[in-house]
Amino acid sequence: MKLEMKDAPGQLVAALKPISEVGGNIIAVIHQRDEKSATGVLSVQIVLELPESRLPDLVRLIKDQGVSILRIGQERLLYKQTVMMIGHLMHTDLGDTVDRIDCTGFAEVTELNMVMPAINQVSSARIVIRSVNRRDMDQALDILRGVAKEKDLLLVEPLEEIA
Repeated sequence: MKLEMKDAPGQLVAALKPISEVGGNIIAVIHQRDEKSATGVLSVQIVLELPESRLPDLVRLIKDQGVSILRIGQERLLYKQTVMMIGHLMHTDLGDTVDRIDCTGFAEVTELNMVMPAINQVSSARIVIRSVNRRDMDQALDILRGVAKEKDLLLVEPLEEIA
C-alpha cells in the first residue's frame, strides 16, 4: 500500500493500527520524512500480508483515520537478485550493510542467511535483494559493491536473478 497522511505526531501509528486490527502482518514500512510535499503531507509505503477478504475493512479503517490510500496491491519489488558476501561480516557491522540497501526506498534485503564458523574466521552470508525495477537493482548492487570494497569483503554475484 502507498498512503498519504498529514505530517503530524501520531499519524503514522494511526495509519498502522488498523492493519493489526484486521489481522494483517506488517512486513516493511518505508517512511521518509524529508520527502514532504508542499501541502505538508507525507507518503508512506507499507508492505503487508493480509487475507484478501479483510481488505475492504482495512481500507475503511484507514480512511476513517483521515489517511488517503494512493495505491493498493501493486507488487512493488519485482526483481530479485541473490549474492554472497564473504569476510568478517559481523565485525564490519552487517546491520549497516543491510541498512545501506534498505534505506534507499527502491530496494530491500528480503533474506539473509549467515554462517559463522568461529570468531576469528571469515563468515559468509547469502543475501537476497528485491527491487522495484532493473535500474534500481543495478543501483542497489552498486551500493553493495561499494560496501564490499570499503569493508574489505568479497562479493560473489549473481547467484540467481528473477524478474
